[in-house]
Amino acid sequence: MPSIVIPAHNEERTLGRLLDRLLDGAGEGEFDILVVANGCTDGTAAVATARGPGVRVVETPVPSKHEALRLGDRHAQGFPRVYVDADVELGAADVRALTAALSGPGPGAVLAAAPERELPMNGCSWRVRAYYRVWQRLPAVREGLFGRGVIAMTGEGHARIAALPPLMADDLAASLAFAPAERAVVPAARVVVRPPRTWPDLIRRRIRAATSTAQLEERQRESAESPTPDVAAPTTPAPPPTARTGLGDLRALLRADPTLLPAMLVFLSAALTARRGARKAIRARDFDTWLRDESSRQD
Repeated sequence: MPSIVIPAHNEERTLGRLLDRLLDGAGEGEFDILVVANGCTDGTAAVATARGPGVRVVETPVPSKHEALRLGDRHAQGFPRVYVDADVELGAADVRALTAALSGPGPGAVLAAAPERELPMNGCSWRVRAYYRVWQRLPAVREGLFGRGVIAMTGEGHARIAALPPLMADDLAASLAFAPAERAVVPAARVVVRPPRTWPDLIRRRIRAATSTAQLEERQRESAESPTPDVAAPTTPAPPPTARTGLGDLRALLRADPTLLPAMLVFLSAALTARRGARKAIRARDFDTWLRDESSRQD
């Protein structure tokens, strides 16, 4: 029985539509669905409880996604394990496709999988639409497991993720923890990820992404500088995996489609604004403040 762990912090407006889609078409007892309501001051737990015995609810006063995931792991009953953000939409058929794509153990095993993403742009400002026109075409975005709000993994894959330290960029860290051959984006599974509707909300998201990426890269450097005891460090250590976008990626997109130039300027503007906005948090080592986008949670 696959376990579906849903960390939820003040998600009473979004959680119901996710649970309804998961339960619609699911067989009785097919999934172990667990909602971890963490630090909620709204009706998140009540929304989950109202869906009946097909959804288990665990509550904690600690408003922490990392702690919610760990608490979910302690209560989850099976593998494969599917972690789902409370503000996305995913159906039962999508979960089946994800778990079917996993394989293992052994060489060549697929340890982690994520769905293709759908980004509905209705209600979004023109600058937000322009930004995502570029973002969705980036190789790292197309091939990585991050930015989808869903990741499924085997027991072996889970053991690797469980060893990671607490990080803001938990989905990016999870994606980079697997080599390309060990992870898969599954075309038969699709998740609806609602983008921010306004430019300020987009910038808040991008500041959070820039801050969390800096934290992840700092941890990678620390790990590279502190090799495991009794293991000799390589003379020329391999560079840590990254999902950063380089100028070469952007040039390649423009060569393939010159009409992207206006959208590219918007994309670069967002990236530079977010980088400036993240500097204060990075200098202060504030990797806990979660700049939340509320516009994507509107009906």
